[in-house]
Amino acid sequence: MATSGRISTSGRISSSDVWRSSSTGDRVFSRSGRANDDDVEDDEEALKWAALEKLPTYLRIRRGLLNEDQGNSREVEITDLGFLEKRNLLDRLVRIADDDNEKFLLKLKSRIDRVGLEMPTIEVRFEHLNVEAEAHVGGRALPTVFNFSVNMFEEILNSLHILPSRKKPLPILHDVSGIIKPGRMTLLLGPPASGKTTLLLALAGKLSKDLKFSGKVTYNGHEMDEFVPQRTSAYISQYDLHIGEMTVRETLAFSARCQGVGPQNDILIELSRREKTAKIKPDPDIDLFMKAAALEGQEANVVTDYILKILGLEVCADTLVGDEMVRGISGGQKKRVTTGEMMVGPSRALFMDEISTGLDSSTTFQIVNSLRQSIHILEGTAIISLLQPAPETYDLFDDIVLLSDGYIVYQGPRENVLEFFEHMGFRCPERKGVADFLQEVTSRKDQEQYWLRRDEPYNFITSMEFAEAFQSFHIGRKQGDELATPFDKSKSHPAALTTDKFGVNKKELLKACIAREYLLMKRNSFIYIFKITQIVILAFLTTTVFLRTNMHHETVNDGGTYMGAIFYGVIVMIFNGFSEMAMTIHKLPVFYKQRDLLFFPAWAYALPAWVLKIPITFVEVAIWVILTYYPIGFDPNIGRFLKQYLLFVLANQMASGLLRLIGAVGRNMIVANTIGSFGIINLLVLGGFIISRVNVKKWWLWGYWISPLMYVQNGLTVNEFLSHSWSHVPPNSTESLGVQILKTRGLFPYAYWFWIGVGALTGSILLFNLLFFFALKYLDPFGKPQAITPKEDSEERGNDETRISISSRTPSARVGNLNQVKIRGMVLPFLPLSITFGDIRYSIDMPQEMRAQGILEDRLELLKGVSGAFRPGVLTALMGVSGAGKTTLMDVLAGRKTGGYIEGSIKISGYPKRQETFARIAGYCEQTDIHSPHITVYESLIFSAWLRLSPESNSDTRKMFVEEVMELVELTPLRDALVGLPGVNGLSTEQRKRLTIAVELVANPSIIFMDEPTSGLDARAAAIVMRTVRNTVDTGRTVVCTIHQPSIDIFDSFDELLLLKRGGEEIFVGPIGRHASYLIKYFEAVDGVPKMKEGYNPATWMLEVTTAAQEDALGVNFMDIYKNSELYKRNKDLIKELSSPLPGSNDLFFQRQYAQTFFTQCMACLKKQHWSYWRNPPYNAVRFLFTTFIALMFGTIFWNLGSKRGKQQDILNSMGSMYAAVLFIGFQNNTAVQPIVSVERTVFYRERAAGMYSELPYAFGQVVIEIPYVLIQALVYGFIVYAMMGFEWTTVKIFWYMFYMYFSLMYFTLFGMMSVAITPNHNIAAIISTAIFGLWNLFSGFVVPRPMIPIWWRWYYWACPVAWTLYGLVASQYGDIKETLDGSNETVEEFIRDYFGFRHDFVGVVALVLVGISVFFGFMFAVSIKAFNFQKR
Repeated sequence: MATSGRISTSGRISSSDVWRSSSTGDRVFSRSGRANDDDVEDDEEALKWAALEKLPTYLRIRRGLLNEDQGNSREVEITDLGFLEKRNLLDRLVRIADDDNEKFLLKLKSRIDRVGLEMPTIEVRFEHLNVEAEAHVGGRALPTVFNFSVNMFEEILNSLHILPSRKKPLPILHDVSGIIKPGRMTLLLGPPASGKTTLLLALAGKLSKDLKFSGKVTYNGHEMDEFVPQRTSAYISQYDLHIGEMTVRETLAFSARCQGVGPQNDILIELSRREKTAKIKPDPDIDLFMKAAALEGQEANVVTDYILKILGLEVCADTLVGDEMVRGISGGQKKRVTTGEMMVGPSRALFMDEISTGLDSSTTFQIVNSLRQSIHILEGTAIISLLQPAPETYDLFDDIVLLSDGYIVYQGPRENVLEFFEHMGFRCPERKGVADFLQEVTSRKDQEQYWLRRDEPYNFITSMEFAEAFQSFHIGRKQGDELATPFDKSKSHPAALTTDKFGVNKKELLKACIAREYLLMKRNSFIYIFKITQIVILAFLTTTVFLRTNMHHETVNDGGTYMGAIFYGVIVMIFNGFSEMAMTIHKLPVFYKQRDLLFFPAWAYALPAWVLKIPITFVEVAIWVILTYYPIGFDPNIGRFLKQYLLFVLANQMASGLLRLIGAVGRNMIVANTIGSFGIINLLVLGGFIISRVNVKKWWLWGYWISPLMYVQNGLTVNEFLSHSWSHVPPNSTESLGVQILKTRGLFPYAYWFWIGVGALTGSILLFNLLFFFALKYLDPFGKPQAITPKEDSEERGNDETRISISSRTPSARVGNLNQVKIRGMVLPFLPLSITFGDIRYSIDMPQEMRAQGILEDRLELLKGVSGAFRPGVLTALMGVSGAGKTTLMDVLAGRKTGGYIEGSIKISGYPKRQETFARIAGYCEQTDIHSPHITVYESLIFSAWLRLSPESNSDTRKMFVEEVMELVELTPLRDALVGLPGVNGLSTEQRKRLTIAVELVANPSIIFMDEPTSGLDARAAAIVMRTVRNTVDTGRTVVCTIHQPSIDIFDSFDELLLLKRGGEEIFVGPIGRHASYLIKYFEAVDGVPKMKEGYNPATWMLEVTTAAQEDALGVNFMDIYKNSELYKRNKDLIKELSSPLPGSNDLFFQRQYAQTFFTQCMACLKKQHWSYWRNPPYNAVRFLFTTFIALMFGTIFWNLGSKRGKQQDILNSMGSMYAAVLFIGFQNNTAVQPIVSVERTVFYRERAAGMYSELPYAFGQVVIEIPYVLIQALVYGFIVYAMMGFEWTTVKIFWYMFYMYFSLMYFTLFGMMSVAITPNHNIAAIISTAIFGLWNLFSGFVVPRPMIPIWWRWYYWACPVAWTLYGLVASQYGDIKETLDGSNETVEEFIRDYFGFRHDFVGVVALVLVGISVFFGFMFAVSIKAFNFQKR
C-alpha cells in the first residue's frame, strides 16, 4: 500500500502536479520547527495538529489546518474549502508562477522524500516500429464526382473480395526504436510530414485502426494490453477541440473531474501514516494542498486553479472558450487550454504534439520551463514536439529526437547532437538556432549550405543514410545496448501503470456529464427560447387558418380539414426537433476526443443528452396544444385534450431521439441532413396521411407498420373522430360521421388504437435512444481526406517542369535564371512604385465596454500620427507587441478597413493614393489563408492571373508567368494538390501560406503587403516563405511584412524596420543594419537600456527593452526619444523627397476599375465554380444519390397510382407524392447549398477586396453553375417517378412535369443561397429557412386546400412558392380529365377545381410565376451579396 499511496502527492502532482507552483518561499518546511516570539501561537498550532493526528486515517486525510490572514489557523474539512480559501492557499504557495513554481515542487518532493516514499516513474520504450497507411495516389486521389462514384463501387467489390484494392501503401515510420526516460525532458523535432504525430500517437496507444502497425511499445517493460495506456499517459493533440460555450475554468474542471486523482489518495494515506509514526509535522499549506488535490469528485479542484496559474490562463479563466459562432479566447490561449485539459489529470507520461502553435516565444518558454521543473523534480516522463523552438526554449530540453521522412536521424542528449552532424560533415552556423539547423539539415533544398568539408564534393545525404550512420555513432551504439537489455519489471512501481478503465466511479461520471449538459442548455437558452417563440407564432398562424368559425362537423370533407390540422401539428412537433441534430453534430468532435481519452463511457454522455431535454418537450407541446386545441374546434372533452397532449409529447420525443441518432450516425452536417431528410420522408410518406393505408403496396406494408408516425396519426385521429362531436349519423348511412371519415382515409376506427399508439411511440423512443448510445460507442469520426502524390514522382515532376519552363524562354533569360536569382519572376514588366504616408491617424467609435468604465471621449485612437516610406527593392518589417496596431496600419495603407475614421496623407510615388487604381497595383496577403477549397493550387493561381493581369497579356503569357511564380514560391510539386479547408484537409499551413503569397504575386503587383507571413509555421517552412519574400523583393518590388516573433535569421533578412509601441505610436523607423547592428546601437544608446547578450535574438531583445514596464522603470518615452533623434530628421527628409513626383512621371491611370471586362469576369467566376462543383462529391454526388433513392422509393410506394382516378383518395395520394417530393428534395437542396455558399462567400470577400471582380460576376457564377446540376437532378427524379407512377405518356404532360420539378428544385436552391447572403453565417440561415418552410408547408394547398383557407390568409397562398408548384403539377396532370369519379357524377376536372381551386387553363401562368420566383431569388442573392458585408475590419 505504501507504494500505491505515493503518487499522489505526486499523483496529481503528476501531470498536474507535474505542474504546481509556489511562493511560500522557504517557509514551507521551516514553519514546523519555528521557535519564534509567539510561543503561544505555536503551542496552539501544535495542539491543533496533535488533535488532527489522533483522528482515524480516513478522517485525517479529509481535514487540515487553514492559515488565516491574521496568522491564526483553524481546522477545516477539505470538502468545505471555498473558492476564495483555495485561491488564497494557492497564492501563498505560488504567487508568481515563474518564480515560485520550482520552490513549491521542491517542498512537495521534500515532504515525500523525508519519509522515504518513492515516486512511481515510467520508462517508455519503442522497438522496430513500422507504420504505413493506404491511399489512392495522383489523379485518383482528387475527390471528383467521378472518382467518388468509382471508389464507392470499388470499395464494395473489395469487401466482397472480387477486386484487389487499388490503394498504394504509404510508409509513415520506418523501423524506429528508442527509449524515453523518466525525469528527462525530450524534444521531438522534424519537418512537417516527417511522422512526429504518428510516433506520439503510437507511444500513447492511440493510433488509428486504419493504419498498419508492427513493432512494440512498452511502459516499464509491460506491453500495451497489460494496462490502460489512455489513462497512464496523456496525449495532447495539436488540434484545439473544445466546447465553445464553456469557460476556460469549466473546461479544465470538467476534465479534472472525469480523470479523477489516480492513486493520490492511497499515497496520501501512506504518507500520513509514515509521518505520524516518525512524528513529523508537515507544512500546513502543503498538507492542505495535497489533501485538496487528492480528494475525488469535486466540481472545482485546487489542481485546476494551479494549472490555470502555471499556464498563464488566470486572466481568461472565466471567459468562454468560443468558436466560429461565439467570440472567445485567442488562438494561443486555446492552445494552452488544450494542454491544461490533460495536465489536470493524474497521468505520469505526457506526449505533447505542437503545443506552441500561436504562442509567442516568451509564453512557450514559461510553459516548457514549468513542465521541465515538474518533470525533473517529480520524475515524470515527457516528449514534446515543437514547431519553432527559440534557442532559449531549446536549451531547456535534456534529450533530442530528430525525425525526418519517417526515420529517427538522432536520439540522445542535446549536448551531442551537433557533434553527430559534424561527424557527418555538417556544421551549424554561428547566428543560427540549433533547432532550425536540425530541421533544415535533412532537407534536399537546404542541406548543401551547411556542408563543412569544402575540399570534398558534396552529395545529398538522405534521412535513411543519416539513420544508418547514427547506429554506429557512439550515442546510437549506447542506446542499442540499452534496448538489448530488457527492462526489469520488478523495479516498476505498482502505482505507475493504471489498470482501471475510468478515472472515477460511473456514478460520479454520470453526475459530471449531467452537470455539463445542464450548463450547456443554460448557455444555449437562446435556441430554446427561439424554438418556443417559433411554436407560438406557428400556433397563432395555424389557429387563424383553421379557425373554428370556419370549421364544421357536417361532411366527410370537413373531416379532411381537421385531418390537415392534425397532420400539420404533427409536422411542427417533428421538425421542432431538427435543431437537436445540428447540436448533436456540433458537439461530436469534442465527444470523440473525450471518449477516446476515456473521460467517460458513451452512455454517461448519451443519457443526459436525452433526459434533460424532456422537460422542454413538455413546455413546447403544452404551448402548442393550449394555443390550438380549442380555437381550432377539436372535441371540447378535457380527457381528449389531455390525450392529444400526451401523444404530441411522445411524438416530439420520438422525433428528437431519431434526429439525435441520425446526427450520431451521420457525423457531419451534409451526410446527416441527407440521412435525416431520408428518414423523415420515410416516416411521413408511410405515416398514413400522404398516402392512405389501403393504397400502400404490399411490398411497402412493413414500412407502414414500422413508421412511428402511423401510430401518432392513428392515435390522434381516433382520439378526435370517435368523440361526441363526430358521433351523429348522416342521412343514408349506418355509421357515424367520424367512423366514415376514418374509413375513407384508410385508418382504423377503434378506440384502442390510441393506446397502441402510446405503446408504439414509447417503444420507438427507447429504441432510438438505445441506438444513439450504440452509435456513440462504436462509430469513429470520419477521416481527413488529403490528396497524396508519391514523393519521388513529385520531386521528378517538379524538376521536369523547372527544366521545361527554363528552356522555353529566351536565351538571355535562361542565362539570367541560372546565374542569378534576381531575374526570377520578371517575365512580365511592372512599374516599381514607392508608398509614403504622413501623420496617419485611425480611430473608431468608443466601445460600449470602455464607456461603461467612465471614459468620456467619443473615439478611441488606434494609430497616433504614424509616418514612413516603403521603397522598391527594400524589405520592411512592421513590428510591435500585440495590440500595437501593426495590422491596423497595414489595413489603412492598403485600403482594407470597412469602418472607422482615417486622417493623414498617403501617396504612391508622389501622387495621392486612389483606392480604385491602387487595388490594381497592390497585393495583400492576409494572415488567414482563405482560398476556395475544392480547386487545385494551379487553378487558384490561373484564376487570380486571369482576372488581375492586364487584358493585353494573352493566355500563354499568363500560364508562363504562373509557372514562373510557382517555381519562385516552390509550389511546383504541389500544382495538382487540392487546396482544402484549413485544419480539415488539403494543404498544410505552410503550403497554404505560400499559396496566399503566390496568388498575390501572379497579379504582378508593384507593392505587396503581408500580414504575419510566418505565423504558425515551423522553422523550415518559415525559411521557405521568407526565401520567397526575399526573392520577390529582389525583383524590385516594394514589400512590407508585419511579423510577430521572428527568429534571428528571419529578422536578418529584413532591410528596414517600422516599430510601433502599444497605442499606435512609432518608436523606430529606419534601416536595421547587418546583423541588426544599427538597431542595437540605437537602443543601447538610450540611458539605462541593458546591453544585448551575445547570441541573443535582436528582435526579442528589442521588444523586451521597449515594453511599457521598461519605459516606466527607465522614466523615458521611446516615442519622444525617436522624435528628437537624427533618424527622425532623416526620415522626414526621405518622406518629403518621395512625396513629390519624379519629373516626367505620370499618375497611375487605368481605363476601368477592373482588369477584365464584365463578360470575362463572369466567365472566370463560372469556370472556377465549375471546378469547385465537380470536385465536391459530398455535395453533388450525395445530392444525385439522394434524389435517385427518393425517386426509386416513391416510385415503388406510389406504384401505378398516376393511372388510377376512380376515387378522390387516388388523386389525394398522387398529390401527396408531389407534395412530399417537392418539399423534401427542395428542403435537402436548400440545406446542402448553404454551407457551400458560406465558405465561398469568405473567399469572395478577399477576392473582391483584391479588385479581381465585382459582386455580379460572382453571383452569376454561383447561380449559373447550379442550373445543369439541378437539371440532371430534376430529370433523374422526373423520369423514374413519372414512369413508375404510370402518368400519361403525352409530350405535353411529360414536359410540364419536368418543367415544374426543375424550377421548383431551382428556387429552393436559390432560396438557400439568398438566405446565406442576408445572414452572417449558414447556421443562422438554416434557422431562418426552416422557419419559412414551416409557413410554405402550411400554405402549400395540400394540408388545407385554397378554398378552405380563411379569406384573411388567402393572399399568402398566392405568395407561397410551393403552392404554385403543386398547382402546376396537379393541374397539368389532372386538370383536363373528364372521367367521372366512382359513386358520384363529378368529373376529375370538376373535383380538383372545386376542392383545390385548380384550373387547367392557368398552367401557363403558373409556369411564368415559377420562372419569376427563381429569377427573383437569384436576383435577391446578387443584390444581398452586393449590399451586405458581414466582414468587419
